[in-house]
Amino acid sequence: MPKSRAEPKVSRSDRVKANRVALMRAAADLIGERGYEETSVGRITERAGLAHGTFYRYFESRQDLFDELLPTVGNELLQQLRARVSGARDVLDLEERGFRGFFDFLVEHPGFYRLLNEAETAAPAAFQEHIDNLARHYVSALERSRARGELPGFEARELEVLAFILMAARFYIYLRFSKVEGGAGPIPDWVVAAYMKFVTFGLAGAPPERTRKSAPEADGTSERAATRRRRSTSRSRASGETQQ
Repeated sequence: MPKSRAEPKVSRSDRVKANRVALMRAAADLIGERGYEETSVGRITERAGLAHGTFYRYFESRQDLFDELLPTVGNELLQQLRARVSGARDVLDLEERGFRGFFDFLVEHPGFYRLLNEAETAAPAAFQEHIDNLARHYVSALERSRARGELPGFEARELEVLAFILMAARFYIYLRFSKVEGGAGPIPDWVVAAYMKFVTFGLAGAPPERTRKSAPEADGTSERAATRRRRSTSRSRASGETQQ
């Protein structure tokens, strides 16, 4: 019988990297399920399939891991979004691709929002680093679009405001239309369409010329105003004739 091929040896550096990744992933999963408070070193190593003492070869403490965790997962999110928006035709195509990619990431990482929300108190430095990273990349993308002439109505300093508006929208849309027990569900297409309508046309919800044409037809405002003007003119004339 032919001899079985020996398993390739794993280098020490590869093993170190794999163990560190396993600990980070185990911690992220546990926080998503239980929260930071109940994610102990023992539970992390058990989930990762490593000895308890192995943890301290990579992190000084549980808090040390917590302080690295959210920015690390956040970088995974940014990498996925960069891949999704690659080749976008314009700023609107880029925004829709990024929006859909964000919710796909939530489906793949069901504990992400608990990891994010509880970090504000459990790992505040990590929370701030993540928000800063996300905003910086968003603003950079908007700056590139503006440089191509795609955001003519915005000043350079307003792009950060725009970035935070769009980032905040994702959170509340998740809470209402994507959050399910234990994670996130796919975002409905009609929700994406409504979001893109707002991004494209603002609060008007339609191109300016369409809004101007449809508004008087919808409520009769212009006709009522014209009627009031005619009545006012008639009263003024009658008053003038009486005084004479």
